[in-house]
Amino acid sequence: MIDGWSVARALTDPASVARLDAAGWTRLLSAARALSLIGTLAEIMADQPLPYPAARVLADVRLSNAAGLRQALWEAECAQMALAGYPGRVVLLKGTAFAAAGLDAAIGRSIGDLDILVAREGLDQVEALLLASGWEWVKPDPYDDAYYRQWMHELPPLIHAERDRMIDVHHTILPLTAGPKPDAAALIADAREVPSGLYVLSPADMICHAAAHLIADGDLSGGMRNLWDIDRLVRQFSSEDPDFGDALEERAGLHQLTAPVARALRLAHRLFDTPAIWPIRPGVADALFLRRITAVDGWGRKTRKLTRQGFYIRSHLLRMPPAMLARHLWTKWRKGHRG
Repeated sequence: MIDGWSVARALTDPASVARLDAAGWTRLLSAARALSLIGTLAEIMADQPLPYPAARVLADVRLSNAAGLRQALWEAECAQMALAGYPGRVVLLKGTAFAAAGLDAAIGRSIGDLDILVAREGLDQVEALLLASGWEWVKPDPYDDAYYRQWMHELPPLIHAERDRMIDVHHTILPLTAGPKPDAAALIADAREVPSGLYVLSPADMICHAAAHLIADGDLSGGMRNLWDIDRLVRQFSSEDPDFGDALEERAGLHQLTAPVARALRLAHRLFDTPAIWPIRPGVADALFLRRITAVDGWGRKTRKLTRQGFYIRSHLLRMPPAMLARHLWTKWRKGHRG
């Protein structure tokens, strides 16, 4: 049976695909695509002897990877030009950051929206500059706009009118209603400049951000890709700095993210045999997280509906206290019902 574990095994042991027949390849590629890991699989399999149909599909994916990478870096350059008048640091996040910094985590990675981090006191200026340069609101609804501005860690999403590309402008890395309170000023102050003149998070902060997004905020959608990011980052940074585990521990404590980072490292170790830069002390719920993260079948369909529903509810409870969540859901239901 093909599921997320099968994709993880193919990524970590490319020779394991030698036993696949045509139907097995179809299922593996479908699952990898659903998990946003087909680009990574294509790069890892580039030098493997593969049956022609699979080799042709993965060759096309590699071409798409290259085009996506160029597009992501171009979009970052467009944002940089639009924000030329902003005096603060513009910090790239997620896939675009990996690409701009030339990190291993960028190899084959799918890159969607452009995510940037700026100081909260600079949001008004950044917003005005982007609007003047052709971006416009995706969510013009007054309630959604007010909710984002009061409680979220980012502005409402913007999309460029001509290029049809979205940008998410963050002022921190978790919603303001979340339990952990990352030190946004420290994230920006310790960011590293890349050749373009933009910035990326420090190595330890990159992993803190990935773990926060995966464990302390969302419903684990895209969880395998996020764990692969963490695996690649841990391998590269720990090989470059023997004391990286200590640095990560210090930053995770600063950002109140020790528990999410520890869980993310454990899950990455289970799935991808990521080096154990922290002691591995299995958590009671780790099996449930892995069950959710690997919930896809050979048709690329989501599976384990009850598990997914449970994590969906969990994601809302992480973002809001129960009373606030009830008001929010009631308001959204009324607006949808009236519409």
